[in-house]
Amino acid sequence: MIFLVAALLVLGVLVGSAAYLPWPATLVLGTLILLWLLVFAVRERGRRRTEKGA
Repeated sequence: MIFLVAALLVLGVLVGSAAYLPWPATLVLGTLILLWLLVFAVRERGRRRTEKGA
C-alpha cells in the first residue's frame, strides 16, 4: 500500500511539473508510471490468488 501512495505522490509531482516539461519527457515518464502500476496490479492479483488457494 505504501508503494501505491508513493506512486500517486510521484504522479502528482509529475503532473504538476508537466506544464514545464517537454511533451516527449512527460509522455515517457507517464508511460513508466503506468507500466509500474500495471506490474504492481498483476503482482497483487497473483498474490491474492495464492493466498486464497492456500
